[in-house]
Amino acid sequence: MKGKRYLKSLESFNKAEAFEVGTAMENVLATSTAKFDESVELHVRLGVDGRNADQQVRGVVVLPHGTGKSVRVLVIARGDKADEATKAGADYVGAEEIVAKINGGWLDFDVCITTPDMMGVVGRIAKILGPKGLMPNPKSGTVTMDVTKAISDVKAGKVEYRLDKGNIIHVIIGKKSFGKEKLVENFNTVMDAIVKAKPAAAKGQYIKSVTLASSMGPGVKVSYNI
Repeated sequence: MKGKRYLKSLESFNKAEAFEVGTAMENVLATSTAKFDESVELHVRLGVDGRNADQQVRGVVVLPHGTGKSVRVLVIARGDKADEATKAGADYVGAEEIVAKINGGWLDFDVCITTPDMMGVVGRIAKILGPKGLMPNPKSGTVTMDVTKAISDVKAGKVEYRLDKGNIIHVIIGKKSFGKEKLVENFNTVMDAIVKAKPAAAKGQYIKSVTLASSMGPGVKVSYNI
């Protein structure tokens, strides 16, 4: 059941109408009335069938203004690469001992980065990391020898976008406190990346619908044409 604040917010705009992105963002900010700094979320429904390997849409993009979230980075590496990760600002660094800790239930991190030579070790916890979206992947830049760049990108606001089972992409593009201008710039950066990632096998209308919403607010439709 929706609360009074949510229902009242619906009175401020026409929920059936799709707005130009700037106006849509204004509606999102106006209906973000929680007492904390709400995240702003982007939801994009695509005209693809993610069950087919040649219609997958997945990638990473660095938001120009970051996400507003403090990201805890774990690096699984040995030797010089472990030292490099520590110097680059990783929150946690380890090898077999950290894998054992994760096997024991520890998951106090937001992103896991590893080097290619450690994938055999990380594979032991794939069933734990995978369902939570934490498994390192070369496509997302989290399996790499350049751990310094990987950590820097994540801390700067790198986000991953990928289809869910309903062929929808969900991405956090910032916080309410960013204001309209910065949020619109982050929105455009993500949308440009999704458009460029269109699979060659995709037929018909690619962008089916675009919706913006704050953490506790209603969805606002965005008029978006390519």
